[in-house]
Amino acid sequence: MRAVQFVAPNEAMVTDVDQPSIGPDDVLIASRAVGICHSDFELLSGQYIIPFAYPVTPGHEWCGEVVEVGKAVAGLVPGDRVVGECVVGPGGRDHFGFNIDGAAAELFRARGEWLHKIPDELTDTHGALVEPFSVAYNAVRHLDRVDPSDHVAVLGGGPIGLMSVMAVAACNAKVTLVEPEARRRQLGLEAGASNAIDPTDDSFADAVGELTMGRGFEGVIEAAGSPAAMSQAIDLAGHGGRIAYVGINIGSSPPAPMGLIQSKALSLRGLIGSMNVWPESIRFLASGVVDPSTLVTASFGLEQALDAYEAAQDTANNIKVHIRTGS
Repeated sequence: MRAVQFVAPNEAMVTDVDQPSIGPDDVLIASRAVGICHSDFELLSGQYIIPFAYPVTPGHEWCGEVVEVGKAVAGLVPGDRVVGECVVGPGGRDHFGFNIDGAAAELFRARGEWLHKIPDELTDTHGALVEPFSVAYNAVRHLDRVDPSDHVAVLGGGPIGLMSVMAVAACNAKVTLVEPEARRRQLGLEAGASNAIDPTDDSFADAVGELTMGRGFEGVIEAAGSPAAMSQAIDLAGHGGRIAYVGINIGSSPPAPMGLIQSKALSLRGLIGSMNVWPESIRFLASGVVDPSTLVTASFGLEQALDAYEAAQDTANNIKVHIRTGS
């Protein structure tokens, strides 16, 4: 069968591999759609946040169809449409699509306990967006509460940031996107942001003061992963503010105004993945209140996967790129 493999740092190919066999706790799945994430490029570069070994098949944002079910797996039958969690294993020590072969293949194996069925209301495209949306939804949940009394800042207008905007807006809270690129600021407004402001503009501090009446933001979701944004989140939060860090940063030590954490009595949460919120995320998407499929700007077949990765790096023209791995 055909699969994408990362075989060495910055070396990827579409190649023939053996079809995986399954054990009693496993499920064999035919891949249907796979999203490409910034963390896939960290994996390809050899700098991912947990240990892994090449060769590895990427693909942690996916939707597929059950082909075969292990004897010990309950609740799934061939033909079921499923999605699967990325951060798995005891304490979340393993990451599917990183140190475990992922879904960018014709067929792949996953443990039954990682899987969730999706309803007919969700297309395969929606299914492959459950993982990134669940990260955004998890960030909103870890702000402890988000309601119409809150003004939340989302730092970063990538896929996770834009989905965070959608999730916050769906909670009827006011949300401001902080993003330097004009096109992504416009997408933020279309996603539900009340305001979208440029952090590099000379008037940025004045704009924040005016938008928050000098109080700062009740909640901040840091979805950029840049050292500047990670530090800026602390500056933007108001007294008693809550900050959720979901942007992944590897290999640098961002400066942090530590005194502000104490003086403003801030609550900070660092998050990886989205364990324990998948059923809620699926129901949220199935409700139709938000539709992140509008963020998918390009799709490629499995044989054109390398073109898909190239397109995903063209952030000026693409937000989310999918590999279509089945009919």
